[in-house]
Parts: sequence; structure tokens; C-alpha cells
Amino acid sequence: MSNFENFYEELLKLLKRYDKNVPLKVEKDLENEIIKVFGENITSLGRAKNGLNDVSELALATAEHHPFWNLLYNCSEISNTILEKWHTELSKEDFNDIVWALKELNQTIEKLKQSNI
Repeated sequence: MSNFENFYEELLKLLKRYDKNVPLKVEKDLENEIIKVFGENITSLGRAKNGLNDVSELALATAEHHPFWNLLYNCSEISNTILEKWHTELSKEDFNDIVWALKELNQTIEKLKQSNI
């Protein structure tokens, strides 16, 4: 058992002590050394925003060092705009930002297609 797996087991013991008063949900991906703990009021929208933050971070961290970074970045920007306005409406500025990101996506796709020929 790895140190991370040991940590996970210890974390489960700790969480069980609080589970009676604080309903928690735990998800694990031990292969990638990821543990997520969610409180009782977590929503699908909250989870989506949290996951999107990880995607955005990857896109920004690899900026210009990976051929797909711009695809990932602009897709995450569009998704972020949509999630932020999930319970309201998209503004004209939001639509303009989405259109601009779509143009960036198309340009990147064309560049990638040309480099693969």
C-alpha cells in the first residue's frame, strides 16, 4: 500500500468521526492520487465549476507548450461563461466572448490540421 493509499485510509477514519453531524461524500481516484470530499450541500453546478477550474488550470499551465492548449483553454472559457450564468442569462458581451472563443477554436483547428498534413 502506498503512502497516499495510507493517507486515504486515515482520512476515511477521520471523516467517519464527523459523518454523523456533517453528511459528506467522498470520491477517490487513487491511481491519480485524487481524493475529493463534498459537503451535503454540494450541487451538480458547484461540482462542474470545481472540475472546470482544474481544466482551466491545465490549459493555463501548458499555454503554448502543448499543441492543444488553445483548444482546451477556449473550450474552458466558453464553459466557464456558461456555468457562471447558469441561473441567469447570457449578456451580449457573453455572446461576443463566446463567438471570439469559437473563432479562436476554428483557427487552432485549422493550424492543427495543416501541421498534420
